[in-house]
Amino acid sequence: MKDEAKEMKDEVKRMKDELQRKSDQKEKDDQKARDEIQSLRTRIQQLESSDITRQQDTIKRNKKNEKIEENVKHLIHKTDDLENNSRRDNLRIIGLPKDHDKRKSLDIILEEIIQENCPEILEQEGKVEMIARIHRSPPVFNPQLTTPRNVIAKFKNNQMKEKLLQPAKKKPFRYHGNTVRLTQDLAASTLKDRKAWNMIFQKARELGLQPRIKYPSKLTIFLQGKVWSFNTTEEFQAFINKRPDLNRKVDVQPQNSRESSKGPRRYKEE
Repeated sequence: MKDEAKEMKDEVKRMKDELQRKSDQKEKDDQKARDEIQSLRTRIQQLESSDITRQQDTIKRNKKNEKIEENVKHLIHKTDDLENNSRRDNLRIIGLPKDHDKRKSLDIILEEIIQENCPEILEQEGKVEMIARIHRSPPVFNPQLTTPRNVIAKFKNNQMKEKLLQPAKKKPFRYHGNTVRLTQDLAASTLKDRKAWNMIFQKARELGLQPRIKYPSKLTIFLQGKVWSFNTTEEFQAFINKRPDLNRKVDVQPQNSRESSKGPRRYKEE
């Protein structure tokens, strides 16, 4: 009896020990799982924090880049404006054949152009001695370019240039049977922006919209008793799209200009 009691007691003890061991192991496993969960939570928080930081950094970089782009555009505009101001006394003569200035100087040719097309200016001003300098524009290496280089005349004052531009805007000038154009001399970038209006300008003129190109490269038209102004061809196209009667008549695709890279701008009534 004593041996059986002892065996039962030992068996109970072993069962308790086994249960305790399993309980301890379960506690260790549970603690390990809790530690792993906490570690994962910590990593998730770190990743979320890192992602938020990256997003904030991206926003800051984008704002900085936008500011840089705005500054660059401002500097480009300012540079163009300064260059245009430096050319304010200049007159550009387009289409003058090269062989003419082989026989006589360009200042004499300009005087003959004025005499042939608007002699009243010479009668008022006398000989054109108000020219500071006159020259052909620099050569451009382009084998396909067959047109003569422009002639640039710099006047000693802006008034004389403006007197010549007024009749030149109303009719084409002639010189020894050739058609020549007298225009304001502007920066190459401004000329490019103005050229983008060519097709639209011609169509608007045909429709009697009284188009004008304002400095530096803004188009104005007269419609329904109002003057409307547009900074880009995209602005004009958006304006026309809202007017079906004009949209059918002004069937032109605007050419690209530098202004289009500046984003959409609203047309306005002047």
